Amino acid sequence: MSIESLGNGGWVGDAQSGGLSAGPSASCGDWSEQRQAALYRKLARHILPFLFLAFMVAYIDRVNVSFARLQMLADLKLSDTAYGTGAGIFFLGYFIFEVPSNLILSRVGARRWIARIMITWSIISSLTMFVNSAASFYVMRFLLGVAEAGFFPGIVLYLSNWFPSGRRTQIIAMFMTAIPVSGAIGGPLSGWVMSGLDGVSGVAGWKWLFLVEGAGSLAVGIAALFLLYDRIESVRWLDADEKALLRDDLARDATVRVEYSVWRALRSTRVWMLCLAYFCIAMGNYGLAFWMPTIIKASGVASVGNIGWLSAVPSLISAVAMVLIARHADRRNERRRHVALCCTLGAAGLLASVLGAASVPVALLALVLAAIGINAIAPVFWGIPTALIGGSGAAAAIALINCTGNLAGFVSPFMVGWLSDLSGGKLLPGMLTIAAALLLGAGLVLVLPRRREAAAGSDRF
Repeated sequence: MSIESLGNGGWVGDAQSGGLSAGPSASCGDWSEQRQAALYRKLARHILPFLFLAFMVAYIDRVNVSFARLQMLADLKLSDTAYGTGAGIFFLGYFIFEVPSNLILSRVGARRWIARIMITWSIISSLTMFVNSAASFYVMRFLLGVAEAGFFPGIVLYLSNWFPSGRRTQIIAMFMTAIPVSGAIGGPLSGWVMSGLDGVSGVAGWKWLFLVEGAGSLAVGIAALFLLYDRIESVRWLDADEKALLRDDLARDATVRVEYSVWRALRSTRVWMLCLAYFCIAMGNYGLAFWMPTIIKASGVASVGNIGWLSAVPSLISAVAMVLIARHADRRNERRRHVALCCTLGAAGLLASVLGAASVPVALLALVLAAIGINAIAPVFWGIPTALIGGSGAAAAIALINCTGNLAGFVSPFMVGWLSDLSGGKLLPGMLTIAAALLLGAGLVLVLPRRREAAAGSDRF
């Protein structure tokens, strides 16, 4: 979906997930629907490209360890369990500092805080080239999680301050296509760096990988200081009428959300239900991200460079599919069943990729289906809490859902690595575990409140 299609908004909320307010066409004054559409396309053109780039380099730095693994394990004599532990320990630091980081962002503004996050993680990512043992690998991955904590929920919160709910699912989907695109770019880039620079100046290819990709994040982090805007009033590319309309739309959108204090958000049954559902969803996301190169290698592809190029295929196809699915969810005014169906498709694709690993075409086709299902889940899912939760607790709730869910980033690679060691290198037991988590996530989302009245009432179902 292109930015030009953003004017086709309907209802702000989701009859299946909570919000039932009129969409963008309900704006007051003499603004036509076409002029409103033009305003939000303008916002998207100015805001989305940089956020997309920032998330893309963030994700490359987060999961490039999956490619470094192909050389690093032999150099450092690490087991699959050690790799899984190191890949996942990132999320422990992420979990501990996520909520405080998002609360700080809501106070000091996105411009300075997101720049701080990106600059610190880029430095730590580059320094990972110096790890020489399992212990040092664990330390650097933990610190990387601490540095990046607050980035994704901060961006979700930031987007909710610029786009009303009726346009937000598509906007989040466009932003989150950075995940599969990062795979499409990061795979070939990682393969090229590791094979092309291996041995240059006596430095191993996996070390060059951390240095080169960390430097890219540093440049984007510095640019954030100049390209992000904290307030509507501070932008120069909106005129007075456009700013007034935007403020009115956002104010109207806020009236259909339940006001949460920070304390209410942290003790809400509904918020914790969303946390558990997102944990299951993230199990699939990180299972795919951290093990796709290994699955492709197991199908008979030996060259690191070829593995990188083949890993781009599922990523590119899923980038298109996730935007189309998010657009369909907005048009149908329904999110829960979309999430559940995508979870089911992702689970089936992961299992098929392992069961069909003897054939490269079969494994690749299965990974395409898995990537479509798994990558399409999150943009639609995030339309649910951002439509239900408002007030000062929104920052805390979004951060809590994200950081709790992302604990799966520790559990998923550790579990797959541990089960792989126990089974003599087989990936099937780990993929069965991830598939079961995705199906559980589907069930949890389906029991979320169907109507606005349910969402606005008690925090108990």
